[in-house]
Amino acid sequence: MTHRALTVSQLLSRRPRVFPFQGPWADAFSQPERTGVWIIWGRSGNGKTSFALQLIRELCRYDRVLFDSLEEGDSLSLRQKLVRHGLDQVGSRLHILNAEPIQQLTDRLALRKSPSIVVIDSFQYCQLTYREYIHFKELHRDKLIIFISHAAGTMPRGGAAVSVMYDATLKIWVEGYRAFSKGRFIGPSGQFNVWPEGAERYWGI
Repeated sequence: MTHRALTVSQLLSRRPRVFPFQGPWADAFSQPERTGVWIIWGRSGNGKTSFALQLIRELCRYDRVLFDSLEEGDSLSLRQKLVRHGLDQVGSRLHILNAEPIQQLTDRLALRKSPSIVVIDSFQYCQLTYREYIHFKELHRDKLIIFISHAAGTMPRGGAAVSVMYDATLKIWVEGYRAFSKGRFIGPSGQFNVWPEGAERYWGI
């Protein structure tokens, strides 16, 4: 599909739709756009899942969220994490999918009243190539797509995941219970404490 060309004045006159983050969220991530791709990655035991669930709760304040739990499905451990992070309090703003394959998820997102935000855990489990990722992203340009990824060292695990990181508008690295904004939206501090006491012990500040 060919998109209409814009003049500079037309482009600058457009008002982007953003999340009106405040407090610690704005300090870390400013006010990011409500569409595009975000990626969250980190090594096991550093607070990646806790951060993702806290982020989902924050996003539920602004819109409906679809969480495709490819790794944990509807397991007891996931249920416990949802309660621990207060996601049992968001009502119909959050819907959980029990390891729904990407093709079925694509069909679901194409429905007229589908949620505007989708979180996929994890990129490795969805088994997309980078070419397939681009196709998936282009099909859902009106959505915010958030991938959670495993890490290899300080980078997302696998070549496709690394390419997604470079393409994403917001890149969030989680280490030592602290999430760092590495993308195009960075607030005054550029970081968010997932677990303040743990972050202080890890970083010493």
